[in-house]
Amino acid sequence: MSESAPAPAHTLRLVLGDQLDPLHPWFEAVDAGVVYTLMEVRQETDYVLHHAQKILAIFAAMRDFARHLREGGHRVRYVALDDSSNRHDIPANLVALAAHYGVRHIEWQNPDEWRLDQQLQNWAAQDHGYPAKAVDSAHFLTGRHDMAAIFKGRKQWLMEHFYRQQRRRLGLLMTPDGQPEGGQWNFDADNRKPWRGTPPEPPDARPVHDHSALWAVLQRSGVASMGEAQADQVRWPVNRAEALALLDAFITHALPHFGDFEDAISERAPRLFHSLLSFALNVKMLRPLEVVQRAEAAYRAGAAPLAAVEGFIRQIIGWREYVRGIYWAHMPGYDTRNALQHERPLPAWFWSGDTKMRCLQQAIGQSLRTAHAHHIQRLMVIGNFALLAGLDPQALHRWYLGVYIDAFEWVELPNTLGMSQWADGGLIATKPYVSSAAYLQRMGDSCSSCAYRAKEKTGPSACPFNALYWDFFARHEGRLRGNPRLALVYRQLDRLPGADVQALREQAQTHLNRLETL
Repeated sequence: MSESAPAPAHTLRLVLGDQLDPLHPWFEAVDAGVVYTLMEVRQETDYVLHHAQKILAIFAAMRDFARHLREGGHRVRYVALDDSSNRHDIPANLVALAAHYGVRHIEWQNPDEWRLDQQLQNWAAQDHGYPAKAVDSAHFLTGRHDMAAIFKGRKQWLMEHFYRQQRRRLGLLMTPDGQPEGGQWNFDADNRKPWRGTPPEPPDARPVHDHSALWAVLQRSGVASMGEAQADQVRWPVNRAEALALLDAFITHALPHFGDFEDAISERAPRLFHSLLSFALNVKMLRPLEVVQRAEAAYRAGAAPLAAVEGFIRQIIGWREYVRGIYWAHMPGYDTRNALQHERPLPAWFWSGDTKMRCLQQAIGQSLRTAHAHHIQRLMVIGNFALLAGLDPQALHRWYLGVYIDAFEWVELPNTLGMSQWADGGLIATKPYVSSAAYLQRMGDSCSSCAYRAKEKTGPSACPFNALYWDFFARHEGRLRGNPRLALVYRQLDRLPGADVQALREQAQTHLNRLETL
């Protein structure tokens, strides 16, 4: 495109921004006839409004990966955002590059997002005069469609069934006689302690990068974004070496306490003992098997307790692989599901954090500042409120997809529409994951400094979570009452005097009428 009279090449290989794996089989041998291309395109910056740090981190990591490939002797054509020949469309750039190098073959690794997979497959189906094909990314522990085969004919696809099968298959945390370590598969009940200041949160081991020059390019190019850029101090790794250092730090300093405080929320310690490895995993700097094997080795060495290690491994070989299987089994169409017919728009404070509800103020504010929040902040604070308030799940999906550094549609969409918003009607979650203020007060520390009172259900200072909780179950009674996991909830609702139920529903409507100013 911008090079003049390049040496001919026989193959052009596309590397997407979430395929930054230096261990991929492609790179085992150097071939002067192969050109690797990475592209910064508006197609990818603009399909949803992204956090500024997410765009910076991915583009910076792509640039570093191109450097790594060149240093390894590979030919690389990097199409920068401000390259005058950039078509800002992946297939259009491939056509131009194929002509430029005179290639006879084009290859790419299977994209993880359905929209990209379809775009490239549809383009490849056209007659370009040269074959174009996909290869496996060699990253995941299961195939795209393995889950569909495992759960064929089942109404509900329970993760626990899938997880146990993967534990057996991979031999992780298993005894020599084929039983789970500790005599049980799941130690989740042990991992629900609130954090009250001890042990202290480990130091933040992430690197600090100055991406100011790249940020200037984004601004000159007119790329829109949300959140705080903090371009001179972006904390996300740009290569595998940095990601491995983060893995080392997590295994040594955080994993021993990860289990106990996995579900805790604290304003004083936003990271607590979470790994913050999901970005590195999802752009493939790290491989899932090496990560879980490091955790298992820590347990075998007596450096981390079984409950912590099992909980961490379950997130990766269980949940991460499981939601990918859900995604590929139910796309296209999963992204439009809305079983509860929720349609309220997101309040403006989703883009500012300007709400008096302290837990939401903290969780959303942190997300906008750092492009990260841990799973309980996403599920039981932000997602909990969204479900109770009947917010549009598709709008919430786009917000989650944009705001979080680790959010790619294959992993974010099932988590948001399925686990968080029950928009798939219970395919993933056996019940809607909602709570009143009591859970948030027990697991977090925001209630004490909130403008609302956690124990009050009605009145001007009542926490909105309380009335919204009971109103949610009352208005969806026809759909949810028959769920055996909600029998206790409906028994409690039935015991409330009619006047109390009416007062709660009126209070909930008051909250819903003034969502923008809560």
